[in-house]
Amino acid sequence: MNEHPGNYINGASVASESGERLDVYSPQTGQKCGTVARSGKVDVDLAASAAAAAQPDWAALRPIQRGRILMRIANFIRDHVAEFAEIEQRETGKQAAFVPNEIAGSADYFEMYAGLSNLPRGERIDIGEGYHCYTRREPYGVVGIITPWNGPLGQLARGLAPALITGNAVVAKPSEFTSGSALHLARAAAEHCGLPSGIFNVVTGLGQEAGAALVGHPLVRKVAFTGSVRAGRDIGHIAADRIIPLTLELGGKSPNIVFEDANLDEAIPGALRAIFPNTGQVCSAGSRLLVQRSIHDRFVAGLAEAAKAIKAGPGEGCVMGAIATRAQYDRVRSFYEVAERDGARLITGGAEVRDESWGEGWYVPLTIYADVRNDMRIAQEEIFGPILSVIPFDTEEEAIAIANDTEYGLSSGVWTTDLSRAHRLAARIHAGSVSINEYGTGEIEMPFGGFKNSGYGKEKGVAAMEAYTHIKAVKIKL
Repeated sequence: MNEHPGNYINGASVASESGERLDVYSPQTGQKCGTVARSGKVDVDLAASAAAAAQPDWAALRPIQRGRILMRIANFIRDHVAEFAEIEQRETGKQAAFVPNEIAGSADYFEMYAGLSNLPRGERIDIGEGYHCYTRREPYGVVGIITPWNGPLGQLARGLAPALITGNAVVAKPSEFTSGSALHLARAAAEHCGLPSGIFNVVTGLGQEAGAALVGHPLVRKVAFTGSVRAGRDIGHIAADRIIPLTLELGGKSPNIVFEDANLDEAIPGALRAIFPNTGQVCSAGSRLLVQRSIHDRFVAGLAEAAKAIKAGPGEGCVMGAIATRAQYDRVRSFYEVAERDGARLITGGAEVRDESWGEGWYVPLTIYADVRNDMRIAQEEIFGPILSVIPFDTEEEAIAIANDTEYGLSSGVWTTDLSRAHRLAARIHAGSVSINEYGTGEIEMPFGGFKNSGYGKEKGVAAMEAYTHIKAVKIKL
């Protein structure tokens, strides 16, 4: 059981003011596997006040000193991968074989931003003789980070590391379903890595309670949120009233486009890798597969054959784990009926596939539909599960039109051996990321964030350091 005693505030575990607890369930069994504190305004105020009190001294450290602490956090994560993996695997239902790599990847954020600690920030501006003018990049102070359940430690690390290295203090509100790794990291950072008390605090609870209180707290001057469009809009309303900046990383319905000149031996497995990792619970998943009509039937047959090796379940040889929450499991399964009603043709998977080894676990098969039109619900709505919609197209212009015909704009992929076409599509697809001849946006060095309803602001790369600071202009008359 993952029994977490309370929040982590100002270097100590603290029970919530209400004393109430939230049950946490294992996606692999459907059974209760622990509890977390149900926090509210009082708990958020305690954490924000601790962060505000500690932040000035943290910001006053030399950047390289902050970098050394982040490097110690990176090393701690790598030295204790098994501990973090056990917590995360139990709460998310991911395949145990894959979780350690994700945990180790979380350490990379702290290492990278530690190495960027002395990156020059600010510039000198020439306005003429008699003046010395320059800009400074300064931390916001207290930053709120609200993370989802699909990649708990990784999603936290990508915001926490750049926020800390630039001199901010952080109050994090992880998903109530997957709070364990955030609490474990906060405790380790303070007790083993030298992070001063109050600089990283974790408050657990519900989004509409602890999350809303965090966004609305007067000491919190910047918020980063990853989650649904609905919740992003709610947070946006609160932030607009307070006039504070946001980084919003929301949903996606990303196009993955295969032209007839593509290397099909690479594109077929690449198209599957775009949808099945983390059981499709990836905001940037390539869930709309656009295939040029001249190769469509051959490509779909290749997908069906390759999909046989992608099995879901708890056993050895399975590469897809469970859906992380019961509500999401029910939502994913509801789209089988939606697809059938809209006239999509089932290629593999679907409602009839059920393995005895799944028991009461929240498992679903990799499911592929062909004959999908872009106006179907399975092509327009983010399902957040391993359901792939194959959409045919004839011309490059038609592919671009279909790709952009969505309310989202997070990621995309293009498979072609025509370099000119690759650059044309990279320029014309309305998405924050474009990958050519592979699919994926996992590199932490590259900025990541969406267009349209996929949100705004950037995580990852140097862009994230800019996102967690604001600019001050200084003018001196000589």
